[in-house]
Amino acid sequence: MMKTMTISLLLAGVLSGCSLAPKYVRPDAPVAASYPTQEEGKQDGKALHAADIGWRNFFPDQRLQALIGLALNNNRDLRVAALRMEEARGLYNIQSADLLPHLDAVATGTRGRTPASISPTGTSVVSSNYQVGLSLAAFELDFFGRVRSLSNAALASYFATEEAQRSAQISLIAQVAKAYLAERAYAEQLALAENTYKSRSEGYALSKQRFEVGASSALDLRQDEVLLQTARVSQLALARQRAQAWNALTLLVGQPLPDDLPPPQPLSDQQIVADIPPGLPSDLLTQRPDIRSAEQSLLAANANIGAARAAFFPQISLTAGIGTASSQLSGLFDTGSRAWSFAPQMVLPIFAAGANVANLSVANVRKKIEIANYEKAIQTAFREVADALVARGLLDEQIKAQESVQTAQAERLKLTDARYKNGIASSLEMLQAQQDLFSAELDTVQARLLRLTNAVDLYAALGGGLVETTVPVASTK
Repeated sequence: MMKTMTISLLLAGVLSGCSLAPKYVRPDAPVAASYPTQEEGKQDGKALHAADIGWRNFFPDQRLQALIGLALNNNRDLRVAALRMEEARGLYNIQSADLLPHLDAVATGTRGRTPASISPTGTSVVSSNYQVGLSLAAFELDFFGRVRSLSNAALASYFATEEAQRSAQISLIAQVAKAYLAERAYAEQLALAENTYKSRSEGYALSKQRFEVGASSALDLRQDEVLLQTARVSQLALARQRAQAWNALTLLVGQPLPDDLPPPQPLSDQQIVADIPPGLPSDLLTQRPDIRSAEQSLLAANANIGAARAAFFPQISLTAGIGTASSQLSGLFDTGSRAWSFAPQMVLPIFAAGANVANLSVANVRKKIEIANYEKAIQTAFREVADALVARGLLDEQIKAQESVQTAQAERLKLTDARYKNGIASSLEMLQAQQDLFSAELDTVQARLLRLTNAVDLYAALGGGLVETTVPVASTK
């Protein structure tokens, strides 16, 4: 059976005169035709895709734009990804160079003495040999496409690394945006905590005065003190979290944040959520660089099968040289000193202890692995988009509900304060109303952060972030 397969592949290689790699067929996308929250076939062909929306248009906040620009220039992970791409390009250039013969200029000179004891003439002999010319060293005639397949595999690996670099850029932009939004959210919550602590400090001072003149009980004083210290704990925790968020943002940007950044805007005023049509899951194949990278890795594995198949057939190489030779250095270019050599070589594998068969088996298995990786990349992208779409509408409703809670808590505190002043409500009710309003204000900021972070996730999941600017897009706010 092995002999029949070898003869068949030999005839195929001779007749085609190219690669023995199998014909590449893109695997079907193992996902549904539409996202769970989307009606199948309901698409606007004129709508911009996320990949076509520039990140400056998607993030109109000037401070965030400046941070993203700095990160693209200074982030070390992105710099390494770019260098990996250059490395892969160099490896491809090295491999593709084997498709052409390598000519070398060669100049050699030898001089030696043969003693009389072993000389055929019975006397010592001093001999010299000088040569100058061009040399062709072991150039493989690629009849069965082995070198071509290896070159194609290196090219696909380069393209995969290039797509990985683009994927790293998308990820970096999303990470900077989310780190910036987190820092802004902590800043807003910290401002609320500081105002609350200031207000409660004034209340505690007044309660202490009332206690000292006997107008209030020790219980009322301790309740005010608990409320004051609770606000202090929240203030310290938020200060720590904001500082850590600032450090995370500095790491992503790749340098200390400059002092002349544009002023920040409140989360409630930022118009950074663009109306992004999700498109179809099949669009991800062209919009997501990580999927394109996985497909290029699959193409490289497919080409390596061609190289493994070619190993069953003869490898024909050619070594040649032309130049001049003489026993005297001064006679190198005299008439009649021309010299040449021509040494073709054919190596036919006969017994390799199953190494070639094992190499072909490994190449086929690696292709199956890359198929699974490619399909997993599609499924992961589908899930990321579906999750973001599901959360988008629900988070909008959550913000509205949370704002209603905050409004209701503010009204409750107002009414409780009036009842407390009239002696109807207890101090405990007043303290509880203040605490509940503070928690509602913090939760409102957190809900807005989640909605904006969800927009960033959807933008990145759909492949947005490679284009810097494009035509303006409508905001959903």
